[in-house]
Amino acid sequence: MNTNRITTLFSIRYPIIQAGMVWCSGWRLASAVSNAGGLGLMGAGSMYPDTLREHIKKCKVATDKPFGVNIPLMYPQIEEIIQIVIEEEAPIVFTSAGNPKTWTTKLKERGILVAHVVSSSKFAMKAEEAGVDAIVAEGFEAGGHNGREETTTLTLIPQVRQAVALPLIAAGGIATGRAMAAMLALGAEGVQVGTRFALTEESSASEAFKQKCLSLNEGDTFLSLKKVSPTRMIKNEFLQQVQELEDRGATTDELRALLGRGRSRKGIFEGDLTQGELEIGQIASHIKQVIPAAQVIKEMIEDYHQTIASLSAKTF
Repeated sequence: MNTNRITTLFSIRYPIIQAGMVWCSGWRLASAVSNAGGLGLMGAGSMYPDTLREHIKKCKVATDKPFGVNIPLMYPQIEEIIQIVIEEEAPIVFTSAGNPKTWTTKLKERGILVAHVVSSSKFAMKAEEAGVDAIVAEGFEAGGHNGREETTTLTLIPQVRQAVALPLIAAGGIATGRAMAAMLALGAEGVQVGTRFALTEESSASEAFKQKCLSLNEGDTFLSLKKVSPTRMIKNEFLQQVQELEDRGATTDELRALLGRGRSRKGIFEGDLTQGELEIGQIASHIKQVIPAAQVIKEMIEDYHQTIASLSAKTF
């Protein structure tokens, strides 16, 4: 592939970013993706500050390529997390779930590149005003925490492209080179891939969770907890309990009480398939095998080139 603004900005070979997913994205996955030519991200959202410091140090040993940290800005120990990222000289930060104005300037003053995840053109423009280096526009298909707008990736990308001038990364429902070609056709310059990398050998998710995801069919994930924070997850006993509460008109406090603490750890990391919060994207139903992260990138790039060649042969 030729270089573009995303590969140039992050000094990577391919415009493929591995999403920083809770309980999936440790230093092993991030370094494997970076070594294969993409950009690996560690998910700070499921790490205590000292754990994040350890993962950054180990990632530096495992790769000499650029890598990054995904930081949900509503993290309870955000100031400590930001300080660790600065002290350990992580080169890139992807922020989400909060106001990018709060920390972007401080991070950039320390030479750290900043990308921010949005779910609408409105928030993309706010991120651009905040001074971020790139924007990730994530559609409704994505796993885990989602935007309230429920806009699909196919609809979102061209509208964000029209709204902002910054380098643009598409996210949500992307697991193949064909999907990457489609996103680039719509105006994105790179893709962020979550679910496909969550189901790789290097992912820190439990084997039980991975195998459950491989068995999914279309429609087996559902966006719920909209009063708390819209979250896409697999239908199981826990989700059924959530839906029963929501159908009865439960308050936010009642839903938070059911959710409790550590529900996503229980599901994704510990493999509790009945009472855990099993966060995964719609595209999981397309994935049927756990493979190494490097193979994911290789297959995506081959598929991308085949798609471009096929389209070039089709004239109207």
